[in-house]
Amino acid sequence: MILKNNHGKLELHKENGSYLRTIASGKVLDGDLNNDDTLVLVLYEGGKVELRNENGSYIRTIVSSKATRARFQGEDVAITLENGKIELRKENGSYIRTI
Repeated sequence: MILKNNHGKLELHKENGSYLRTIASGKVLDGDLNNDDTLVLVLYEGGKVELRNENGSYIRTIVSSKATRARFQGEDVAITLENGKIELRKENGSYIRTI
């Protein structure tokens, strides 16, 4: 699966490029899929990071502000903050450590 940011909307596409669905809309900056394409991290303007399923349904907020990047790292989530530090969190949002 491929994620595409289309003017603030995060869209999910098949490998051949065909459109499947919109995952999130409204000031989306970036997104990331986990290894089995079942979970999506959505980064919004203002630094909010949300976890959604592959259908686009909201699961939970991972951080509410100050994030500049969010990526899956195996079963965990790496959040790069405005100050340059990286927070490692579980998929449920709980803090593990700062790198």
